[in-house]
Amino acid sequence: MRLKMLVALPRHDWLRIQSRSDWEGLVDDLMNQKILALLDAHRIMTIATLRPDGWPQATTVGYVNEGLTLWFLCGLQSQKASNLALDDRVSITIDHDTPDLMAITGLSMAARARRVSDRAEAQKVIGMLPLRYPDAPPSTAQMKMPAPEEVAIFRVAPEVVSVLDYTKGFGHTDLVTC
Repeated sequence: MRLKMLVALPRHDWLRIQSRSDWEGLVDDLMNQKILALLDAHRIMTIATLRPDGWPQATTVGYVNEGLTLWFLCGLQSQKASNLALDDRVSITIDHDTPDLMAITGLSMAARARRVSDRAEAQKVIGMLPLRYPDAPPSTAQMKMPAPEEVAIFRVAPEVVSVLDYTKGFGHTDLVTC
């Protein structure tokens, strides 16, 4: 795998590699770029929370992100909000459908989701959401967004990210610790 990554590097990146730590830093940079590209290319994720009885609950939600920080909104009285009030651990997947099994790419994350209490941050997130949908029909684009006190907003901080890339082989993943 490392040889393939090295061969794919632009010549100026080859010249930067002088030690093992240089190599590891470059690999980390490339993996970070790949994660950010996948986050920026999608708008929905599946988030799994833990119910009080221990069963997982998976739901699809829209999200916005700045770098590796993600945010999503849900109803104040939703099961997600209730579950997260008891346990902030979540599992997330971000991916897309593809007609080619060997073209599957995506992210799987172990993360912590914490309720946003800062009004300025909440307003910023609510303002970011419509920007993720520039191709929305006019009726949706003109929709009034909820006020921060009308929804539960969660900030998601990944702890472990698994980068799926079947183009490198069936089931191939790279594990990244945040």
